[in-house]
Formats: sequence, structure tokens, C-alpha cells
Amino acid sequence: MTVLATVIFADISGSVALYESLGNERAAEAVAQLTDWIGTCIHSHAGRVVKKLGDGVLGVFGDAASATAASSAMLRAHEQRQARWPHPIRMDIRVGMATGDIVEVDGDCYGDAVNVAARLCERSGPGEIWATETLGLLAGDAPAVWFRNLGAMEIRGKGEPLVLYQAEWRQDQENESLTVQSGLASQFATMDSILGAIQFNWHGGDVTFTSNEAPIHIGRATHAQLCINDPRVSRLHARIDWRNSGFLLTDLSSFGTWIRFEGSESPVRLRRDACILHGTGDISLGVSFGDPVAPIVGFRFRAMACLCVESIGQAPRAKIAHASCCSRRTHRWVSRSY
Repeated sequence: MTVLATVIFADISGSVALYESLGNERAAEAVAQLTDWIGTCIHSHAGRVVKKLGDGVLGVFGDAASATAASSAMLRAHEQRQARWPHPIRMDIRVGMATGDIVEVDGDCYGDAVNVAARLCERSGPGEIWATETLGLLAGDAPAVWFRNLGAMEIRGKGEPLVLYQAEWRQDQENESLTVQSGLASQFATMDSILGAIQFNWHGGDVTFTSNEAPIHIGRATHAQLCINDPRVSRLHARIDWRNSGFLLTDLSSFGTWIRFEGSESPVRLRRDACILHGTGDISLGVSFGDPVAPIVGFRFRAMACLCVESIGQAPRAKIAHASCCSRRTHRWVSRSY
């Protein structure tokens, strides 16, 4: 059976030195105890241990947020545990994570996400968590995690380079220029040449969000920025990020999202996938537009330019707004619909 899942591969680094210092029997026992503990961490965050491979553990989660929370909590707890261990027996953990379709057969799992997670684990360093871009998009509200863009890298077995991210779990590693709370919002919004706004219409009411307010969550949950109280809508149904001068909608739901752009006859169906919102259109949540009582949200995208006063005594100089420009108090917005 093929399912969408998030795969993590956690591996112990430093075990070779451990065997040299403790001998085979004691080292094997220590490694087994640590892999058992890793498995417990996976189970405690609603994951499933698929198998143990020597010094490594393969786990599967139903969603990216749980996998991210499990991996970060595991490394935080292990850092505290290791501080009490003698140096000769200290072992680090490294993690690779990937989201995608997998095939489950007799308790085992196969698929591209499994292979990629293993490759990322190989490439990561001690105490690091490497993840794919798709996982970062779907990670949602994983607590106290920041994603740092590592750029595109060649991965063995992949025909094209993959854009990879490192999940930073140490609180003291937060850096505004490099990292962002889970969801990669600022990585998608960094220094785009045009800022924007998106207006939503639901049951006759309008609400507008600017690109500075991304990510924007749509869902049934009361803490969602756009709360849609309908049983067919998931608690966190979709997330909208600012990316490449546009709003990127990512479906996070159980039953899917349909997008119909003005002037197009064929709606776009998203199932854990993403689409750029442009122009004007409608979003159907949980059911297709064919349902006569579907929860439909209208949207309208507007690009925005900023007129800033560079300094007192000088005439205002029009410029396209960048992140640094938007922080100024001496500005006014000029919007244009696209």
C-alpha cells in the first residue's frame, strides 16, 4: 500500500571509537541501549520504528511536524544526557528526514523518501538534522525549530540536485539572517523584489494579509489566521507562504484543496502539494467545486510597491520594497492588482 509519510533515519556517530575504547561486547551493549532509546523517542511522538540497521534506526511518521518535533526533542534530550557521560563513551546522533510516498510491505517500507532520508543522514554531521524542502514546507508548527537553507546539493541516486535544509534545534543558534520558525517562511520571503498582499473573501467578509504576515494558515482551528468553521475543513488545512514574489499555498489537509483561477475552466487539485496563487480566484476546501455547499474562499492577489523617504530634506524616491526598506517608518504603500 502506498501512503504519504515522513521518514527519518537516525544514526549514531562515534561508535567506531567506542568499540576501540570499550571492546566489542560492552560497546555493542551501549549502542543497543542508545538505539532502543531512539526508538522510544520515535514512539513517544506518534511515530513507528520500522527497523534497526546496525547503528541506525529507521522511523516513519504520518506528518512532517511530528517527525520534526521527534527529531529535535531527541537531540535536545541526548545533549543533556551526554553531558553526564564520560568522554570515552559519548556518541552523537545525526538525522536525515524526507517526506514522500512510501510503500509498506510486511512492516517494512520502501520508496524514494526512504532512500533520500538515508542519504541525508550520511551527509549530515554529528548533532545535525537535514531535511528536504518538501518536509520543511509541511512541517507546520513544529515547536522551537528553525530551518536553515543549505542550498542545492547532489544526492547519490538523484538525477537532479535537491534543495536541502538543516533543522536547527538549539535555542542559541537562532539567527534572523539565516533561520526561521518552522515553515521556512523567511527563506521564501528573503529580499524578494516585490512585496504583496492577498485578500480573502469568506461569507461576505474580507480580510487582507501582507507578505510580511506570512505564513498564513487556513483551517478550522481557532488559532488559524483564516478560520473556516466547516466540518469538511481540516484543523490546519493549508498554509500560505511568500515565495518568489508570490503567495504559495500548500495543502496540509486530509481531503485536499481545489483552486479555480479566474478565466480558467479547469480547477487545480492539491493533495499535499503546492500552488502559486495569482490574480483572482476561488479556493474550495475539503470538497470539489462540484459540491453545491462547498466551503469556498475567494482570493485576490495584489503586488505592492513602496515609496520611501530616504532622508530628511530629500525628495521621496520611489523604490521597490525590500526587507530592509519595509522596516522604515517613512513609507507608504502603493498596491496594484495582478
